[in-house]
Amino acid sequence: MRTGRGRTAPGFSGRSAIVTGGGSGIGAALARALVVAGAHVVVTDIDAVAARRVAEELTSGEGRPGTARAAALDVTDAAAVSDLVGEVVAEHGGLDLMFANAGITWGGDTELLTLGQWDAIIDVNIRGVVHCVHAAYPEMIRRGSGSLVLTASMGGLCPAGLITSYAMTKHAVVGLGLSLRAEAAGHGVGVTVVCPAAVDTAILDKGELDGFDGRHFCLEGQGVREPLDPDLLAQSVLRGVLANRALVIEPARARATWRLQRLSPALMDRMLTGYVRATRRRRDVGPTGA
Repeated sequence: MRTGRGRTAPGFSGRSAIVTGGGSGIGAALARALVVAGAHVVVTDIDAVAARRVAEELTSGEGRPGTARAAALDVTDAAAVSDLVGEVVAEHGGLDLMFANAGITWGGDTELLTLGQWDAIIDVNIRGVVHCVHAAYPEMIRRGSGSLVLTASMGGLCPAGLITSYAMTKHAVVGLGLSLRAEAAGHGVGVTVVCPAAVDTAILDKGELDGFDGRHFCLEGQGVREPLDPDLLAQSVLRGVLANRALVIEPARARATWRLQRLSPALMDRMLTGYVRATRRRRDVGPTGA
């Protein structure tokens, strides 16, 4: 069996999975990889049309041993998340995999963020993940097996100026996942936190993030030249889940950045300060200074 467009990742045949934020980007890639690996996947998204489109794509091909169905889901609605977990448990006898992947971001100077934006990103990126854990974890404990997979970011491992609200929420996700592992291990439940650098998803092509060029901002700010293929990331995530790895950090350059942050936070602070200054200058006066 092959995941996405790449290498084999066995071990998911017949397993039940929920993927939040599955209508596009990383979530859609995770759903593809899981279905090809034989899992029974519920592709969820607040955008019901997008979730249905991904599920239909996954069920229309041949040679895919898994299954997919779509469900509209707002992860900020704790009752809705709980109800969906209950449906999957009733259908399959349990939930094997919960991918808490849905997330949003804001870019720009922190002082310009409204309280509404702060509330929204906390609700989706933190409370949405908590709702997934709260609903799925007790079911996994009951069976003595399962995996929670939480999508964070390199912004959850390293400081990230000009996306401070996003980085704050992703640091919270990393803290939740790494802390929960110590408890979950005794119940036979795995926890893996996914921390990619810039991934080739729609967010890179939205053009402006409050005056900043989206693609340039995301790539240069994370020290990578090219965005990561979401299907390759999905393959790495599935391998990490099977190995019950604490962190999946991709690509290799991102792992080097993380190590530098741990070894020399003062150096990273100086580098980030310089990057923020240069980025603001590009926004305000243009790349040539004209």
